[in-house]
Amino acid sequence: MPGIPDGVRDVAERFDVSAVLDILLITVAIYWLLLLLRGTTAMTVLRGVSVLLFSAFLLARIFDLSVVNWILERMIPGLVIGVIIVFQPEIRRALERLGRTGWRPSLVRAEQERSIEHVVRGASRLARQRHGALVVMERETGLQEVIDTGVPLGSELTPEILGSIFAPGTPLHDGAVIVRSNTIIAAGCTLPLSEAQLPVDLGMRHRAALGITELSDAVVVTVSEESGSISLASQGRIRTSVGEEQLRPQLRELFGLALEDLPTELAVQDEGAPRREAS
Repeated sequence: MPGIPDGVRDVAERFDVSAVLDILLITVAIYWLLLLLRGTTAMTVLRGVSVLLFSAFLLARIFDLSVVNWILERMIPGLVIGVIIVFQPEIRRALERLGRTGWRPSLVRAEQERSIEHVVRGASRLARQRHGALVVMERETGLQEVIDTGVPLGSELTPEILGSIFAPGTPLHDGAVIVRSNTIIAAGCTLPLSEAQLPVDLGMRHRAALGITELSDAVVVTVSEESGSISLASQGRIRTSVGEEQLRPQLRELFGLALEDLPTELAVQDEGAPRREAS
């Protein structure tokens, strides 16, 4: 076609279905990565590295800095390895998400419903008594490494058992409880600590709760011993001052359970339980 530069013509001739699919896949991958990093410390690191590299490339091109150009052209392999090392937790989380099926038979759903109700009622009682607690609810990512740090129990999950485990002075009250479906797998477990910046009023329990959610898809309910407030952690984020009425629907949402599916017998609340709103 006359009037069209050769470079533009070459690009247009090679722009076929495969090229469109190639662009779409790269776009989706970048968008998914940004969603994964949103609100995390890694996003700040990525922003800083991007600004630094862009500035270096721009200056090298404008002022024709031969040495800087040479270094930038040859640092790509090392940069890829560095990205893998720096963003290892996020890459691991992404691969875990790819491996989750999301399939849940009706029997498992019913057990999960019961587990959520028992955790909500147990956490509410512990909050009223100002007994610290750390309840880790396993989802699709296995937590066997964490389970091995505690004491195996294999008991049915009930609010009363949670109250007994986290009663002050008991041997297991300082560790975390691991819940799988409606079973307490282990208690007194040690969780990895997050290195994220947390408000000064959040202690080691909250840091441990955030730490395990950075490495897995687990959901963690934390009760503060000092304030009696309930926090909910998932996907490397933590929500503080969650009241009982907020905790139940938020847990159901995290486990993919529709509100209208809640069995009637599980909707019964403790008599005299106070209603608390998130601050």
